Amino acid sequence: MAISRFLKRLRPQPPYPDLPAPKDPICIIGDIHGRSDLLDTLVRQLCCAPHLGRTRVILVGDLIDRGPDSAGVLACVRDWCDAPAPFAAVDCLMGNHERMMLDFLDDPVTQGPHWLSHGGEATLESFGLSPHRRPPDSTADSALVALRDDLLAALPEGLQDWIRARPLIWQDGPLVITHAGADPDSPMEAQSDTSLLWGHRAFLTRPRRDGLWVAHGHVITRTPEARTGRIAVDTGAWQTGCLTAARLAADGLRFISTPPPEEP
Repeated sequence: MAISRFLKRLRPQPPYPDLPAPKDPICIIGDIHGRSDLLDTLVRQLCCAPHLGRTRVILVGDLIDRGPDSAGVLACVRDWCDAPAPFAAVDCLMGNHERMMLDFLDDPVTQGPHWLSHGGEATLESFGLSPHRRPPDSTADSALVALRDDLLAALPEGLQDWIRARPLIWQDGPLVITHAGADPDSPMEAQSDTSLLWGHRAFLTRPRRDGLWVAHGHVITRTPEARTGRIAVDTGAWQTGCLTAARLAADGLRFISTPPPEEP
């Protein structure tokens, strides 16, 4: 059985279906990671595109961690989802970094070190907290619990519930948007949370067979690209200063990015 599947993959693949061409524009914004300055710049650029009143904006998640203003990004995106004008609608998916923060809130002792080592310290600092502050006579475990309690107190009312309510997937016909991709051999309704949040080992190397196009972030690419059923929009904003959106419309695909950083 394994040999049969291997031989099947060696056969020439038929051309992949053309990119979706939605009647009303869809803008897909990549991983922001605390760069509220870049989000503001990118939104101004998106407002220069036509048909704003019919445009739907989808953010792929990873609003937080690593960059300097996770608190500001969360507040901005939450408000934007509630009041999307001049766009038709704004939706935001959950990324693996939001999931790590929620895991920390649920189980600070077990999950805290993992989140803190993956950019969570920057998020805590954006809420005015010191990740290295340790109460007198505390243990490492009790310090993590105290830090969790401090973050709960610092979060604006309703924000934790809003983050928990973020979906893992958005779909409109042949266009699917997730944070990290998907298992190319499974239908979208059968995807695991792990594949959608952290990616699947075969996502970047094996095309789907159902003709769907999956737009995603999570994996940093030097330049945004669309090929063989995948639209990659994570250009590493927190490192590069380049935040990207993919705008799909009836007239095709256009990538819109904040200016990349100048060469040293």
